[in-house]
Amino acid sequence: MVLDNSAWSRLVIGRVPHAARRSWQSALERDEVLVCDPFRLEALYSARDSKGYAVLAQRLAGLRQAPCDHIVWELARHAQAALAEDPRVSHRVKPADLLVAAAAHRHGVGVLHYDHDFDVIAGHTSLAFDSRWLARRGSID
Repeated sequence: MVLDNSAWSRLVIGRVPHAARRSWQSALERDEVLVCDPFRLEALYSARDSKGYAVLAQRLAGLRQAPCDHIVWELARHAQAALAEDPRVSHRVKPADLLVAAAAHRHGVGVLHYDHDFDVIAGHTSLAFDSRWLARRGSID
């Protein structure tokens, strides 16, 4: 599964139920967690200084990568257009979320998140991925 910053940020500060943390640890141990560049940019944005940035960058580099090639970008653009054409939803899904979802689709995996945007993307575009909530929606914040 491709990791989204909405899940990562809650994991880092420990704002997740015990069962979700156990599931996260198991996924890490089974090498099931992937990161992509849009996620990495969002996660590294939170670093407070150069030392923190370097430590976090090294930590993220240890996870499997889900490369965002030109096909991922094209998939994200098509998904955004599909959302714009659907009167039931807004196309105003965060660009990073579209790219994370497109990377998951491209690599045939799910997305671990805590963000309703991924349900919208999965339900209203041709991107096929498992939208996996870190914890039940509304249970963390």
